[in-house]
Amino acid sequence: MMSLIVAALVAFSIPARAAKIERVVSPTGIEFWFVRDATVPLVAIEFDFRGGAVQDPGDKMGLAEMTVSTLDEGAGDLDSTAFHGRMESKAIELRVRADREHVRGTLRTLKENQDEAFDLLRLALNEPRFDTPAVERIRAQTVASLQRKSTDPNSIANRNWWASAFPNHPYGRPVSGILESVARITPDDMRDYARRVLARDNLKIGVVGDVDAETAGKLIDRTFGKLPAKAQLKPVPEAKMQGLGGRTVVDLNVPQAVVNFGGRGIARNDPDFMTAYIINHILGGGSFSSRLYREVREVRGLAYGVHTSLMWFEKAAVLIGGTATRADGTAETIDVVETEFRRMAADGPTEEELAKAKTYLKGSFALNLDTSTKIASQLVQMQIDNLGIDYIERRSAMIDAVTLADTHRVAKRLLDGGLLVTIVGRPKGVTARPPGG
Repeated sequence: MMSLIVAALVAFSIPARAAKIERVVSPTGIEFWFVRDATVPLVAIEFDFRGGAVQDPGDKMGLAEMTVSTLDEGAGDLDSTAFHGRMESKAIELRVRADREHVRGTLRTLKENQDEAFDLLRLALNEPRFDTPAVERIRAQTVASLQRKSTDPNSIANRNWWASAFPNHPYGRPVSGILESVARITPDDMRDYARRVLARDNLKIGVVGDVDAETAGKLIDRTFGKLPAKAQLKPVPEAKMQGLGGRTVVDLNVPQAVVNFGGRGIARNDPDFMTAYIINHILGGGSFSSRLYREVREVRGLAYGVHTSLMWFEKAAVLIGGTATRADGTAETIDVVETEFRRMAADGPTEEELAKAKTYLKGSFALNLDTSTKIASQLVQMQIDNLGIDYIERRSAMIDAVTLADTHRVAKRLLDGGLLVTIVGRPKGVTARPPGG
């Protein structure tokens, strides 16, 4: 019998069933977090390698994304057609993607096909072929996507905002690269990236489904056990967001102006993070009751929507938001956004706003746990963020513990530094200005 170390169990409730999180270590020493769920005969795995686009050479931006997009385009003795044919014949879903700091993958399969599904994942990670026809096909798809983005105002605004926020830093580079950098990427570059990044020491795994811990451990060992023991990651320099107070205007003949705005955020491991999370929700985070939605959409009718969100990385964190408005309403929209940021920084939220935000944030979290793939993703994110295996159990109490005084203190800390604003379109009454303006 295979020996398994089950280090912790935590119970939590999800719709229609109860589940427990187990921290399991396989015989070869690979840790994964595991939830058994026999409700339906499915198995889902989420896996994450630290690395992402920050590991791209400066002249080969887009390498991470192209590499992971080609992993399932042929592996081992299977070319691209055969590999995809095997997946389709067994209804196996495999997706691997790259963001700024991570390579993230999802595998979903019927229980009866789990052995073949994990074997295909093993081949993709350990023996990717990077055949020239497959690489050129992915390159052509990447080029077509970049060409579409070059005229899309949302993509232009996003790219310019990050470039202004983190100039001369990997965070400021486009994850998908640019046309010139994508043209330089070779199959050997992709093989080198995979060798450097896809390693066991920077791997996080979540497994959910109709499988027992012992069998899951065997599948994990077969899939990941022969990867290199240690990644060869180049160090990422320290980062501090730049451009606060500045405005960039990119001329584009489009009906509406797209506005991206943001300031410095807060690290995920900061003791004030949960308070900042609540403040962001009240200000502009994802609900129709936010201050920005009310002032921009309901009161003035300037836009259909406006949002803000917290983003965090190893070396920096931001609070970023966006909206789109008619050209002659751009100046007023930006003024309203900046006014609401200043008002929240000065006065904080009200008691009623805080109470409503707590209720919403506690209740809506179950939506992150309503499928096996979402649960697996949550298990991986909890590991990346070092939240502890009992985070789901503690989360509501952490939200309830935030006081009105906490929100007033943290609002000033979070929102008092000014905004970097990028506008794409032909806004009326808005001009570019340097940082500090």
